[in-house]
Amino acid sequence: MISSRNSLHSLFAVLALLVLLALVPQFSPSNRLLSLAISAGINVIALYGLSVLFGQTGILSMGHAALVGVGAYTAAMLLRDFDVGFWVALPFAGLFAAIAAAIVGIPSLRVSGHHFVIMTFAFGQLLTIVLTNGGDFTGAASGISILRPVTFFGIDLGDLPRFYVLVVAFVALAAVASWAIINSSYGRTLRAIRENEKLAAALGINVGRHKIGAFVVSGVYAGVSGVLLAYFLGHISPQQFASFPSIYLALMVMIGGARLLLGPLAGGILVAFLPEVLNLDPVESRIVYGVCLIAVILFLPNGLIAGIGELWQRLVGGFSKTSTEATLKETGR
Repeated sequence: MISSRNSLHSLFAVLALLVLLALVPQFSPSNRLLSLAISAGINVIALYGLSVLFGQTGILSMGHAALVGVGAYTAAMLLRDFDVGFWVALPFAGLFAAIAAAIVGIPSLRVSGHHFVIMTFAFGQLLTIVLTNGGDFTGAASGISILRPVTFFGIDLGDLPRFYVLVVAFVALAAVASWAIINSSYGRTLRAIRENEKLAAALGINVGRHKIGAFVVSGVYAGVSGVLLAYFLGHISPQQFASFPSIYLALMVMIGGARLLLGPLAGGILVAFLPEVLNLDPVESRIVYGVCLIAVILFLPNGLIAGIGELWQRLVGGFSKTSTEATLKETGR
């Protein structure tokens, strides 16, 4: 009951934070700030999928950006070839990204550890090559343009403030879906596999099937993220979904923390805005990201949010213990 209550508290905290973030356009921020926030939000949606795979199942993928690319290219091709807009493209993008995840996952999940990481990394590189050499079908190296804004019941969501609110709404949906997975029997099964794969198999859990299922679920998140990215940028190209963006996504989820609901949100915001706050150029920002990742691995293995929570508990626990000792001394006990 206590863990269920804490889980609900974490969900309410995330939703309350997102409600506050949805009010940002009311303060007339600059277009640059809104653009960074939209990019961060789109990444967070993909991160929630990666947190299901990495945080709950213990599998780290270095090809997650490629699944985002599958969703983005699905939306762009449906619009170009069949005049299918944003809302109809969403389920198709999620479906095709999930299928791509299954195709990659079935052979890749026969191995584990760094072998799986290498295979997913190779998948990202392979997709980039296919998209670059796909000719008119994929737009080749120049990519595909998306020339239609998102509309909702006749309301144009193409301007930055409205698109920002749309992205925040999708982040909220992603957070709720992740919370539901984490607190379901399926989520408990994934955690059992993460903690002791051999024991889980001995108890009758089909480990391979559940691993592939987690990969498929993460693909759905990535596909939705890709549609939002395509319509936000208005143009997509193969290099946007190569290996380095996948490394960024892995960096975000590890820094924020993959096992907590607030982790992907914190990681996405921190990595997006840190260079802006510190006024870093691209090279300097990569150095800072590397230092942050090393620091997290060494000192905060469960992520920044979990580390802050543990520190807070120690401080509160120490303060409570000191207060109790002082009270006992005053009463003469």
